[in-house]
Amino acid sequence: MTDQVKGPASYFPSIEKKYGRPIAEWKQIIRDHGSSKHMELVAHLKSEYALGHGHANALVAHTLAEDAAAR
Repeated sequence: MTDQVKGPASYFPSIEKKYGRPIAEWKQIIRDHGSSKHMELVAHLKSEYALGHGHANALVAHTLAEDAAAR
């Protein structure tokens, strides 16, 4: 039985397909921005890279959670 991906990561295949960049690259863009404010990062991805709100939100949520868990 295969575990189904849930949460923000469930958007990753469609993000890579639609925007043509690997998830690791999006995460690096988020980390390089310098902010840790969720909505500020979402707005940045939407305005600078034309991501849809749901995709930007999923990337930011997953990246911030990953960084918090690493601390």
